[in-house]
Amino acid sequence: MTLLKRGLSRRRLLQTGMAGIIGSGVAPLMFTKGAWAQEFCNNPTGDTVTFGLNLPLTGAYAEEGADEQKAYELAVKHLNGEGDGGLINVLTPTALKGNGILGKKVAFVTSDSQTKADVARAGATRMIERDGAIMVSGGSSSAEAIAVQGLCQEMGVIFMAGLTHSNDTTGKDKRRYGFRHFFNAYQSGIGLAPAIVNAYGADRKAYHLTADYTWGWTQEESMKAATEGLGWQTVQAVRTPLGAADFSQYLTPVLNSGADVLILNHYGNDMVNSLTQAVQFGMRDRQANGKDFQIVVPLFSELMAKGAGANIKGIYGTSNWHWNLQDPGTIAFTKSFGAAYGAPPSQAAHTAYVQALLYADACERAGTFYPPEVIKALEGFEFDGMGNGPTLYRAEDHQCIKNVLVVQGNESPTSEYDVLNIVEEIPRDKVAYDPTIFGGELGPAEPVPMC
Repeated sequence: MTLLKRGLSRRRLLQTGMAGIIGSGVAPLMFTKGAWAQEFCNNPTGDTVTFGLNLPLTGAYAEEGADEQKAYELAVKHLNGEGDGGLINVLTPTALKGNGILGKKVAFVTSDSQTKADVARAGATRMIERDGAIMVSGGSSSAEAIAVQGLCQEMGVIFMAGLTHSNDTTGKDKRRYGFRHFFNAYQSGIGLAPAIVNAYGADRKAYHLTADYTWGWTQEESMKAATEGLGWQTVQAVRTPLGAADFSQYLTPVLNSGADVLILNHYGNDMVNSLTQAVQFGMRDRQANGKDFQIVVPLFSELMAKGAGANIKGIYGTSNWHWNLQDPGTIAFTKSFGAAYGAPPSQAAHTAYVQALLYADACERAGTFYPPEVIKALEGFEFDGMGNGPTLYRAEDHQCIKNVLVVQGNESPTSEYDVLNIVEEIPRDKVAYDPTIFGGELGPAEPVPMC
Protein backbone atom coordinates (compact mmCIF):
# COMPACT_ATOMS: atom_id res chain seq x y z
CA MET A 1 0.00 0.00 0.00
CA THR A 2 2.67 2.48 0.97
CA LEU A 3 5.06 1.49 -1.80
CA LEU A 4 2.70 1.73 -4.74
CA LYS A 5 0.36 4.36 -6.11
CA ARG A 6 -3.35 3.60 -6.35
CA GLY A 7 -4.89 2.78 -9.71
CA LEU A 8 -5.40 0.09 -12.27
CA SER A 9 -1.70 -0.21 -12.88
CA ARG A 10 -1.20 -0.90 -9.19
CA ARG A 11 -3.72 -3.74 -9.20
CA ARG A 12 -2.36 -5.27 -12.32
CA LEU A 13 1.17 -4.94 -11.03
CA LEU A 14 0.25 -6.75 -7.84
CA GLN A 15 -1.66 -9.46 -9.65
CA THR A 16 1.22 -9.96 -12.08
CA GLY A 17 3.74 -9.96 -9.28
CA MET A 18 1.75 -12.44 -7.22
CA ALA A 19 1.37 -14.78 -10.16
CA GLY A 20 5.12 -14.66 -10.67
CA ILE A 21 5.83 -15.42 -7.03
CA ILE A 22 3.39 -18.31 -6.94
CA GLY A 23 4.73 -19.63 -10.26
CA SER A 24 8.29 -19.57 -8.96
CA GLY A 25 7.46 -22.11 -6.27
CA VAL A 26 8.72 -19.77 -3.57
CA ALA A 27 6.33 -19.74 -0.61
CA PRO A 28 7.22 -16.45 1.03
CA LEU A 29 6.39 -15.30 4.52
CA MET A 30 3.97 -12.74 3.06
CA PHE A 31 1.31 -15.46 3.05
CA THR A 32 1.29 -15.49 6.84
CA LYS A 33 -1.70 -13.69 8.37
CA GLY A 34 0.40 -11.07 10.11
CA ALA A 35 2.09 -10.03 6.90
CA TRP A 36 -1.20 -9.84 4.96
CA ALA A 37 -2.68 -7.80 7.78
CA GLN A 38 -0.32 -4.98 6.83
CA GLU A 39 -1.12 -5.07 3.12
CA PHE A 40 -4.68 -4.95 1.90
CA CYS A 41 -6.70 -2.77 -0.41
CA ASN A 42 -6.74 0.84 0.80
CA ASN A 43 -5.33 0.12 4.23
CA PRO A 44 -5.74 3.61 5.76
CA THR A 45 -2.44 5.07 6.94
CA GLY A 46 -3.46 8.69 7.55
CA ASP A 47 -5.89 10.39 9.91
CA THR A 48 -9.02 9.54 7.91
CA VAL A 49 -10.78 6.53 6.47
CA THR A 50 -12.98 6.88 3.37
CA PHE A 51 -16.37 5.33 2.61
CA GLY A 52 -17.37 4.97 -1.05
CA LEU A 53 -21.09 5.71 -1.52
CA ASN A 54 -22.58 4.41 -4.75
CA LEU A 55 -25.97 6.11 -5.11
CA PRO A 56 -28.71 6.05 -7.77
CA LEU A 57 -29.13 9.82 -7.92
CA THR A 58 -30.70 9.61 -11.38
CA GLY A 59 -32.88 6.98 -13.01
CA ALA A 60 -35.98 5.09 -11.87
CA TYR A 61 -34.84 4.78 -8.25
CA ALA A 62 -33.41 8.29 -7.83
CA GLU A 63 -35.62 9.26 -4.89
CA GLU A 64 -34.31 6.34 -2.85
CA GLY A 65 -30.74 7.30 -3.77
CA ALA A 66 -31.21 10.88 -2.58
CA ASP A 67 -32.57 9.69 0.77
CA GLU A 68 -29.72 7.19 1.12
CA GLN A 69 -27.18 9.98 0.62
CA LYS A 70 -28.77 12.03 3.41
CA ALA A 71 -28.62 9.03 5.72
CA TYR A 72 -24.98 8.22 4.96
CA GLU A 73 -23.96 11.83 5.62
CA LEU A 74 -25.83 11.71 8.93
CA ALA A 75 -24.14 8.42 9.84
CA VAL A 76 -20.70 9.89 9.10
CA LYS A 77 -21.47 12.87 11.35
CA HIS A 78 -22.55 10.61 14.17
CA LEU A 79 -19.52 8.33 13.77
CA ASN A 80 -17.28 11.40 13.99
CA GLY A 81 -18.94 12.60 17.19
CA GLU A 82 -21.06 15.34 15.63
CA GLY A 83 -24.79 15.87 16.22
CA ASP A 84 -26.87 13.92 18.71
CA GLY A 85 -25.25 10.54 18.09
CA GLY A 86 -28.40 8.99 16.63
CA LEU A 87 -28.46 5.21 16.77
CA ILE A 88 -24.99 4.96 18.31
CA ASN A 89 -26.78 5.68 21.58
CA VAL A 90 -29.11 2.69 21.30
CA LEU A 91 -27.16 0.01 19.37
CA THR A 92 -26.44 -2.97 21.62
CA PRO A 93 -23.84 -4.28 21.90
CA THR A 94 -21.59 -1.64 20.43
CA ALA A 95 -17.93 -0.70 20.40
CA LEU A 96 -18.54 2.68 18.76
CA LYS A 97 -17.19 5.67 20.68
CA GLY A 98 -18.19 8.63 18.50
CA ASN A 99 -14.57 9.42 17.65
CA GLY A 100 -14.45 7.99 14.15
CA ILE A 101 -13.32 4.43 13.50
CA LEU A 102 -10.23 3.16 15.30
CA GLY A 103 -9.27 6.76 15.99
CA LYS A 104 -9.58 7.89 12.35
CA LYS A 105 -12.18 10.40 11.22
CA VAL A 106 -14.60 9.14 8.59
CA ALA A 107 -14.73 10.82 5.17
CA PHE A 108 -16.73 9.82 2.11
CA VAL A 109 -16.88 10.08 -1.66
CA THR A 110 -19.95 9.54 -3.84
CA SER A 111 -20.79 8.34 -7.33
CA ASP A 112 -24.09 8.45 -9.25
CA SER A 113 -24.92 4.91 -10.35
CA GLN A 114 -27.79 6.15 -12.56
CA THR A 115 -29.74 2.99 -11.50
CA LYS A 116 -27.56 1.05 -13.95
CA ALA A 117 -25.41 -1.94 -13.02
CA ASP A 118 -22.53 -1.15 -15.38
CA VAL A 119 -22.36 2.47 -14.21
CA ALA A 120 -22.51 1.35 -10.58
CA ARG A 121 -19.59 -1.04 -11.09
CA ALA A 122 -17.54 1.63 -12.86
CA GLY A 123 -18.25 4.14 -10.10
CA ALA A 124 -17.27 1.68 -7.37
CA THR A 125 -14.05 0.92 -9.22
CA ARG A 126 -13.17 4.62 -9.34
CA MET A 127 -13.92 5.14 -5.67
CA ILE A 128 -11.77 2.17 -4.69
CA GLU A 129 -8.84 2.79 -7.03
CA ARG A 130 -8.81 6.59 -7.23
CA ASP A 131 -10.28 7.66 -3.89
CA GLY A 132 -9.07 4.86 -1.65
CA ALA A 133 -12.48 3.74 -0.36
CA ILE A 134 -12.09 1.17 2.43
CA MET A 135 -15.76 0.14 2.20
CA VAL A 136 -18.43 0.58 -0.50
CA SER A 137 -22.12 0.95 0.28
CA GLY A 138 -25.32 2.13 -1.40
CA GLY A 139 -27.36 1.18 -4.44
CA SER A 140 -31.04 0.59 -4.96
CA SER A 141 -31.43 -1.75 -7.91
CA SER A 142 -30.46 -5.33 -7.07
CA ALA A 143 -28.65 -5.52 -10.40
CA GLU A 144 -26.39 -2.72 -9.16
CA ALA A 145 -25.85 -4.44 -5.83
CA ILE A 146 -24.92 -7.77 -7.37
CA ALA A 147 -22.52 -6.15 -9.84
CA VAL A 148 -20.77 -4.09 -7.17
CA GLN A 149 -20.72 -6.97 -4.70
CA GLY A 150 -18.87 -9.12 -7.23
CA LEU A 151 -16.39 -6.31 -7.88
CA CYS A 152 -15.74 -5.85 -4.16
CA GLN A 153 -15.05 -9.58 -3.78
CA GLU A 154 -12.48 -9.33 -6.59
CA MET A 155 -10.79 -6.30 -5.03
CA GLY A 156 -10.89 -7.23 -1.36
CA VAL A 157 -13.18 -4.39 -0.26
CA ILE A 158 -16.21 -4.97 1.96
CA PHE A 159 -19.59 -4.10 0.39
CA MET A 160 -22.38 -3.15 2.79
CA ALA A 161 -25.38 -3.31 0.43
CA GLY A 162 -27.96 -0.55 0.57
CA LEU A 163 -31.34 -1.15 -0.98
CA THR A 164 -31.43 -4.56 -2.68
CA HIS A 165 -34.35 -6.97 -2.37
CA SER A 166 -33.54 -9.74 -4.88
CA ASN A 167 -33.13 -13.21 -3.41
CA ASP A 168 -29.99 -13.55 -5.53
CA THR A 169 -28.01 -10.91 -3.57
CA THR A 170 -27.54 -13.26 -0.64
CA GLY A 171 -28.54 -16.35 -2.66
CA LYS A 172 -26.86 -17.59 -5.81
CA ASP A 173 -24.80 -14.37 -6.14
CA LYS A 174 -23.71 -14.01 -2.52
CA ARG A 175 -20.08 -13.15 -1.79
CA ARG A 176 -17.87 -13.32 1.30
CA TYR A 177 -17.17 -9.57 1.06
CA GLY A 178 -20.87 -8.62 0.70
CA PHE A 179 -23.41 -8.05 3.53
CA ARG A 180 -27.12 -7.19 3.34
CA HIS A 181 -29.22 -5.57 6.07
CA PHE A 182 -32.37 -5.20 3.89
CA PHE A 183 -34.90 -8.05 3.73
CA ASN A 184 -35.55 -9.97 0.51
CA ALA A 185 -38.27 -11.02 -1.92
CA TYR A 186 -38.71 -14.45 -0.35
CA GLN A 187 -39.44 -12.82 3.01
CA SER A 188 -41.91 -10.42 1.37
CA GLY A 189 -43.72 -13.39 -0.16
CA ILE A 190 -44.09 -15.50 2.95
CA GLY A 191 -44.89 -12.43 5.02
CA LEU A 192 -47.47 -10.87 2.70
CA ALA A 193 -49.32 -13.87 1.26
CA PRO A 194 -51.24 -14.83 4.43
CA ALA A 195 -52.38 -11.21 4.90
CA ILE A 196 -53.76 -10.75 1.38
CA VAL A 197 -55.33 -14.22 1.29
CA ASN A 198 -57.04 -13.42 4.57
CA ALA A 199 -58.23 -10.06 3.21
CA TYR A 200 -59.30 -11.12 -0.29
CA GLY A 201 -60.03 -14.84 0.05
CA ALA A 202 -58.27 -18.01 -1.12
CA ASP A 203 -60.13 -18.24 -4.48
CA ARG A 204 -58.25 -15.58 -6.43
CA LYS A 205 -56.62 -15.31 -9.87
CA ALA A 206 -53.50 -13.14 -10.07
CA TYR A 207 -51.82 -11.34 -12.98
CA HIS A 208 -48.21 -10.22 -12.46
CA LEU A 209 -46.44 -7.29 -14.08
CA THR A 210 -42.76 -7.64 -13.29
CA ALA A 211 -39.64 -5.50 -13.67
CA ASP A 212 -37.42 -7.47 -16.03
CA TYR A 213 -34.24 -7.98 -14.01
CA THR A 214 -33.03 -10.01 -11.04
CA TRP A 215 -35.17 -8.28 -8.42
CA GLY A 216 -38.40 -8.52 -10.41
CA TRP A 217 -37.75 -12.14 -11.31
CA THR A 218 -37.26 -13.27 -7.72
CA GLN A 219 -40.09 -11.06 -6.44
CA GLU A 220 -42.49 -12.61 -8.94
CA GLU A 221 -41.22 -16.13 -8.16
CA SER A 222 -41.61 -15.58 -4.42
CA MET A 223 -45.10 -14.10 -4.66
CA LYS A 224 -46.32 -16.82 -7.00
CA ALA A 225 -44.99 -19.56 -4.72
CA ALA A 226 -46.42 -18.03 -1.56
CA THR A 227 -49.87 -17.18 -2.95
CA GLU A 228 -50.28 -20.40 -4.94
CA GLY A 229 -49.38 -22.30 -1.77
CA LEU A 230 -52.45 -20.71 -0.16
CA GLY A 231 -54.83 -21.41 -3.03
CA TRP A 232 -54.41 -18.57 -5.53
CA GLN A 233 -53.94 -19.22 -9.24
CA THR A 234 -51.50 -17.31 -11.43
CA VAL A 235 -53.18 -16.33 -14.70
CA GLN A 236 -50.16 -14.75 -16.36
CA ALA A 237 -46.83 -13.07 -15.58
CA VAL A 238 -45.52 -10.40 -17.97
CA ARG A 239 -42.10 -8.75 -17.81
CA THR A 240 -41.70 -4.97 -18.26
CA PRO A 241 -38.49 -2.97 -18.84
CA LEU A 242 -36.92 -1.08 -15.94
CA GLY A 243 -37.63 2.64 -16.31
CA ALA A 244 -40.65 2.32 -18.59
CA ALA A 245 -42.67 5.50 -18.18
CA ASP A 246 -45.79 4.22 -19.98
CA PHE A 247 -47.28 0.89 -18.83
CA SER A 248 -50.55 1.16 -20.74
CA GLN A 249 -49.60 -1.53 -23.29
CA TYR A 250 -49.02 -3.94 -20.39
CA LEU A 251 -52.16 -2.99 -18.47
CA THR A 252 -54.68 -3.35 -21.30
CA PRO A 253 -54.39 -7.18 -21.51
CA VAL A 254 -55.04 -7.47 -17.75
CA LEU A 255 -58.64 -6.34 -18.23
CA ASN A 256 -59.61 -9.37 -20.32
CA SER A 257 -57.30 -11.93 -18.72
CA GLY A 258 -59.76 -13.42 -16.24
CA ALA A 259 -57.61 -12.15 -13.35
CA ASP A 260 -59.15 -10.46 -10.33
CA VAL A 261 -55.86 -9.35 -8.71
CA LEU A 262 -53.00 -7.38 -10.28
CA ILE A 263 -49.64 -7.81 -8.56
CA LEU A 264 -47.18 -5.03 -9.44
CA ASN A 265 -43.62 -6.25 -9.01
CA HIS A 266 -42.41 -2.71 -9.66
CA TYR A 267 -40.41 -0.31 -7.50
CA GLY A 268 -39.59 3.40 -7.38
CA ASN A 269 -40.93 5.56 -10.17
CA ASP A 270 -41.92 2.43 -12.09
CA MET A 271 -44.37 1.50 -9.37
CA VAL A 272 -45.69 5.06 -9.13
CA ASN A 273 -46.33 5.11 -12.89
CA SER A 274 -47.79 1.59 -13.23
CA LEU A 275 -50.09 1.97 -10.21
CA THR A 276 -51.28 5.42 -11.29
CA GLN A 277 -52.04 4.17 -14.79
CA ALA A 278 -53.81 1.05 -13.44
CA VAL A 279 -56.07 3.31 -11.38
CA GLN A 280 -56.69 5.49 -14.44
CA PHE A 281 -57.75 2.33 -16.29
CA GLY A 282 -60.45 1.95 -13.63
CA MET A 283 -59.10 -1.28 -12.20
CA ARG A 284 -59.83 -0.38 -8.61
CA ASP A 285 -63.49 0.26 -9.47
CA ARG A 286 -64.20 -2.86 -11.50
CA GLN A 287 -65.25 -6.40 -10.65
CA ALA A 288 -63.97 -9.67 -12.04
CA ASN A 289 -65.16 -13.20 -11.29
CA GLY A 290 -67.84 -11.67 -9.07
CA LYS A 291 -65.24 -10.07 -6.81
CA ASP A 292 -63.86 -6.57 -6.30
CA PHE A 293 -60.67 -6.27 -8.36
CA GLN A 294 -57.58 -5.77 -6.17
CA ILE A 295 -54.04 -4.45 -6.69
CA VAL A 296 -51.07 -5.57 -4.59
CA VAL A 297 -47.58 -3.98 -4.41
CA PRO A 298 -45.33 -6.55 -2.67
CA LEU A 299 -42.51 -4.10 -1.88
CA PHE A 300 -43.54 -0.67 -0.65
CA SER A 301 -41.52 2.34 0.39
CA GLU A 302 -42.67 5.59 1.94
CA LEU A 303 -41.21 7.51 -0.99
CA MET A 304 -43.15 5.44 -3.51
CA ALA A 305 -46.35 5.73 -1.50
CA LYS A 306 -45.94 9.48 -1.25
CA GLY A 307 -45.35 9.68 -5.02
CA ALA A 308 -48.44 7.58 -5.79
CA GLY A 309 -50.66 9.76 -3.60
CA ALA A 310 -54.26 8.62 -3.09
CA ASN A 311 -53.75 5.69 -5.46
CA ILE A 312 -52.10 3.62 -2.73
CA LYS A 313 -54.99 3.83 -0.23
CA GLY A 314 -55.78 0.37 1.07
CA ILE A 315 -53.12 -1.41 -1.01
CA TYR A 316 -51.09 -4.11 0.75
CA GLY A 317 -47.32 -4.54 0.62
CA THR A 318 -44.25 -5.15 2.79
CA SER A 319 -41.53 -2.88 4.15
CA ASN A 320 -38.14 -3.39 5.75
CA TRP A 321 -38.80 -0.69 8.36
CA HIS A 322 -41.08 2.30 8.98
CA TRP A 323 -40.46 5.58 10.75
CA ASN A 324 -43.57 5.38 12.93
CA LEU A 325 -42.50 2.25 14.80
CA GLN A 326 -42.19 3.03 18.50
CA ASP A 327 -39.00 1.23 19.55
CA PRO A 328 -36.07 3.35 20.88
CA GLY A 329 -33.99 2.85 17.74
CA THR A 330 -36.70 4.03 15.38
CA ILE A 331 -37.52 7.00 17.61
CA ALA A 332 -33.84 8.01 17.81
CA PHE A 333 -33.25 7.74 14.06
CA THR A 334 -36.46 9.52 13.09
CA LYS A 335 -35.62 12.35 15.51
CA SER A 336 -32.07 12.76 14.18
CA PHE A 337 -33.05 12.54 10.52
CA GLY A 338 -36.04 14.84 10.97
CA ALA A 339 -33.93 17.46 12.74
CA ALA A 340 -31.37 17.36 9.93
CA TYR A 341 -33.65 17.27 6.92
CA GLY A 342 -37.16 18.28 8.01
CA ALA A 343 -38.85 15.03 7.01
CA PRO A 344 -39.07 11.47 8.34
CA PRO A 345 -36.58 8.98 6.89
CA SER A 346 -37.48 6.32 4.34
CA GLN A 347 -36.61 2.63 4.69
CA ALA A 348 -33.82 3.26 2.15
CA ALA A 349 -32.35 5.92 4.43
CA HIS A 350 -32.68 3.65 7.45
CA THR A 351 -30.90 0.65 5.98
CA ALA A 352 -28.13 2.86 4.52
CA TYR A 353 -27.51 4.51 7.89
CA VAL A 354 -27.56 1.19 9.77
CA GLN A 355 -25.13 -0.45 7.33
CA ALA A 356 -22.62 2.36 7.82
CA LEU A 357 -22.77 2.01 11.61
CA LEU A 358 -22.57 -1.78 11.52
CA TYR A 359 -19.43 -1.69 9.38
CA ALA A 360 -17.80 0.85 11.69
CA ASP A 361 -18.76 -1.15 14.76
CA ALA A 362 -17.34 -4.35 13.25
CA CYS A 363 -14.00 -2.61 12.64
CA GLU A 364 -13.92 -1.41 16.23
CA ARG A 365 -14.73 -4.87 17.56
CA ALA A 366 -12.14 -6.46 15.27
CA GLY A 367 -9.56 -3.82 16.21
CA THR A 368 -8.50 -3.50 12.56
CA PHE A 369 -9.67 -2.58 9.05
CA TYR A 370 -8.20 -5.85 7.75
CA PRO A 371 -11.21 -7.22 5.80
CA PRO A 372 -11.07 -10.89 6.89
CA GLU A 373 -11.16 -9.85 10.55
CA VAL A 374 -14.01 -7.37 9.89
CA ILE A 375 -15.89 -10.14 8.08
CA LYS A 376 -15.48 -12.41 11.11
CA ALA A 377 -16.86 -9.63 13.33
CA LEU A 378 -19.98 -9.29 11.16
CA GLU A 379 -20.68 -12.98 10.57
CA GLY A 380 -23.10 -14.27 13.20
CA PHE A 381 -23.30 -10.87 14.91
CA GLU A 382 -26.43 -10.48 17.06
CA PHE A 383 -27.51 -6.93 17.76
CA ASP A 384 -30.52 -4.85 18.77
CA GLY A 385 -31.63 -1.24 18.97
CA MET A 386 -31.61 -0.44 15.25
CA GLY A 387 -35.37 -0.45 14.76
CA ASN A 388 -36.07 -4.00 13.59
CA GLY A 389 -35.93 -5.82 16.92
CA PRO A 390 -33.22 -8.38 17.71
CA THR A 391 -31.30 -8.98 14.49
CA LEU A 392 -28.83 -11.63 13.32
CA TYR A 393 -26.23 -11.06 10.59
CA ARG A 394 -26.41 -14.68 9.46
CA ALA A 395 -22.95 -16.17 8.87
CA GLU A 396 -24.06 -18.64 6.20
CA ASP A 397 -25.24 -16.10 3.61
CA HIS A 398 -24.63 -12.63 5.14
CA GLN A 399 -28.39 -11.94 5.20
CA CYS A 400 -29.81 -10.05 8.18
CA ILE A 401 -32.63 -12.00 9.79
CA LYS A 402 -35.07 -9.64 11.53
CA ASN A 403 -38.70 -8.63 11.75
CA VAL A 404 -40.59 -7.79 8.53
CA LEU A 405 -43.52 -5.37 8.21
CA VAL A 406 -46.79 -5.91 6.36
CA VAL A 407 -48.11 -2.45 5.49
CA GLN A 408 -51.17 -0.96 3.84
CA GLY A 409 -51.79 2.39 2.16
CA ASN A 410 -53.34 4.76 4.68
CA GLU A 411 -57.02 5.49 3.92
CA SER A 412 -57.02 8.67 6.05
CA PRO A 413 -53.57 10.27 6.02
CA THR A 414 -52.99 13.19 8.36
CA SER A 415 -49.95 14.52 6.48
CA GLU A 416 -47.98 13.95 3.29
CA TYR A 417 -45.72 11.56 5.23
CA ASP A 418 -48.53 9.60 6.90
CA VAL A 419 -48.96 7.31 3.89
CA LEU A 420 -48.56 3.75 5.22
CA ASN A 421 -50.07 1.89 8.14
CA ILE A 422 -48.33 -1.07 9.73
CA VAL A 423 -50.73 -4.03 9.59
CA GLU A 424 -48.44 -6.58 11.18
CA GLU A 425 -44.86 -6.83 12.45
CA ILE A 426 -43.84 -10.39 11.63
CA PRO A 427 -41.24 -11.84 14.04
CA ARG A 428 -37.94 -12.84 12.49
CA ASP A 429 -38.35 -16.55 13.19
CA LYS A 430 -41.43 -16.61 10.92
CA VAL A 431 -39.56 -15.08 7.96
CA ALA A 432 -36.30 -17.00 8.46
CA TYR A 433 -35.46 -19.74 5.96
CA ASP A 434 -32.84 -22.34 5.10
CA PRO A 435 -29.88 -20.33 3.67
CA THR A 436 -29.05 -23.17 1.27
CA ILE A 437 -32.30 -22.97 -0.73
CA PHE A 438 -30.97 -20.31 -3.11
CA GLY A 439 -27.59 -21.94 -3.73
CA GLY A 440 -24.41 -19.95 -4.31
CA GLU A 441 -21.09 -19.88 -2.48
CA LEU A 442 -19.64 -17.09 -0.34
CA GLY A 443 -16.09 -17.73 -1.48
CA PRO A 444 -12.95 -17.20 0.59
CA ALA A 445 -12.00 -14.20 2.70
CA GLU A 446 -8.30 -15.03 2.47
CA PRO A 447 -5.90 -14.60 0.83
CA VAL A 448 -7.08 -11.02 0.54
CA PRO A 449 -7.53 -9.82 -3.06
CA MET A 450 -5.78 -6.55 -3.90
CA CYS A 451 -7.09 -3.47 -5.63
